[in-house]
Amino acid sequence: MSTRILVLYYSRHGSTQALARQIARGINSVSDCEALLRTVPDIPPSTEQHSDPYLTLDELKDCDGLAMGSPVWFGNMAAPLKHFWDTTTPLWVSGALIDRPACVFASSSSLHGGQESTLQSMQLPLLHHGMLIVGIPYSEPALHTTQTGGTPYGASHLSGTPGQMSQEEKTLAQQLGCRLATLSARLKNYQCD
Repeated sequence: MSTRILVLYYSRHGSTQALARQIARGINSVSDCEALLRTVPDIPPSTEQHSDPYLTLDELKDCDGLAMGSPVWFGNMAAPLKHFWDTTTPLWVSGALIDRPACVFASSSSLHGGQESTLQSMQLPLLHHGMLIVGIPYSEPALHTTQTGGTPYGASHLSGTPGQMSQEEKTLAQQLGCRLATLSARLKNYQCD
């Protein structure tokens, strides 16, 4: 059975979705690992079609790892994503996500628009669920050269030009996905005595 890793994101203009797809490429590069791209509905609900299905609590409960991404909204995650996490109390009560690896990613329209504070705030519900946070270590060379996005807290993207992503941003996102997949596969069958 393959290791199933959710790539959950909310994207209004496509930049966070593009970053999610790079994370998924990194996940899929690891043998026997599968990325499942999912999103959350708008608030208020809209009739706009999304290219990926909405995440269900059952899918979240059954995942082996999670990558979560959001656009930067005033230094925090987008409201639709926060709203989704506010519905996960049953999983928190049961401990369903304890010891599952997770990482975060974000996109912003300005370099100092709050990428790092958004990444850190997105980690809070994951920590409350007992998940294990995966970041990008400084052993990754692109972390030293990027001038647009990418932090030790997670992958990020400066969305100055729609549809454009720097090579460093792509590399960091793919490496984060690869690292998440590798750790998820290793921990999938591990149990404490």
